[in-house]
Amino acid sequence: MSFPYSINFVEPELNEQLLKDFHGERTGFVQVGPKRWFFPSRFKKYASSLYSFDARSDDTWIITFPRSGTTWTQEMVWLICNDLNFETAKQVPLTKRFPFFEFHLFMHDDMKACFLEENQRNEQSRQFIEAISQPVSGQLDAMDTPRFIKTHLPMSLVPPSVFEKKSKIIYVARNPSDVVVSYYHLNRLYRTQGYEGDFERFYDYFEKDLTPWSPYWDHIKEGWELRKKDNVLFMFYEDMKRNLSDTVRKTAAFLGRTLSDEHIGELCTHLDITNFRHNKSVTCEELKEVGILKHGEQAFIRNGHVHGNSEELTGPIRRRIREWTERNLMGSDVKFPDH
Repeated sequence: MSFPYSINFVEPELNEQLLKDFHGERTGFVQVGPKRWFFPSRFKKYASSLYSFDARSDDTWIITFPRSGTTWTQEMVWLICNDLNFETAKQVPLTKRFPFFEFHLFMHDDMKACFLEENQRNEQSRQFIEAISQPVSGQLDAMDTPRFIKTHLPMSLVPPSVFEKKSKIIYVARNPSDVVVSYYHLNRLYRTQGYEGDFERFYDYFEKDLTPWSPYWDHIKEGWELRKKDNVLFMFYEDMKRNLSDTVRKTAAFLGRTLSDEHIGELCTHLDITNFRHNKSVTCEELKEVGILKHGEQAFIRNGHVHGNSEELTGPIRRRIREWTERNLMGSDVKFPDH
């Protein structure tokens, strides 16, 4: 299937500045289609194969803008659908149980060579780096059903087969102030992104739709527009935090599962942020071991706060976020929960 949208590199002067700030990308960045979805250069090579992926009717897809409770939702969904098999969930990394559809886009050849060089004495680590540099479609094709797949692609770039086969889709949205702080720290943590600027510069990029998977607001709106479809469950991260047990019940019902109150309690304890951030199955230890995560940065699982009083969110930045939100939600019925 041919890819239906144009793919263009950002203008040279901007590209040069982006490459100075995001050291994980070495070629440049592209913008896709009329909404100008923002990706690293490898998107151009893999756009058609991603778009042509063959979904199955019993797939479950978690779709989010980054740092919107994705990992939390993945673990909840996998356990609901696997009879609360906590033992396997602790032993098998979430990245293996719930593959990340487009991660390979961020493994630039030069960074891959760097990681391979750093791990030259560990053949197992080198094989792991080679594997995650490749499209995950082969791994997914070989997986038994049901499959569980994570993506940050907006709905308009998700493979059409997902909608044709009516795969289950769970979309989670989170307010922009918490997203941008968490996303800033993620871009510093992952050497595949390699951001080395300060928060204010990162916020500038975010507001201008110059961070991967942006534009943020179009991403949210595309998910929101499909919320009434039978195969789509739209949730707000803020509601998940406010009442996790209710979220578990709602998600289980959507997935055709029934859990007792006792089992819901067990799952909520497992998912409690205090326990969750110490669960090595979900904290990307396998990426840390091969050097993809940068030492000295904040952890992959952070504090999970709603409207947290982060030091990054100065008065001027908060005002900019508020005004940016108002501009983008004008005429829209999207409304984040107040907590």
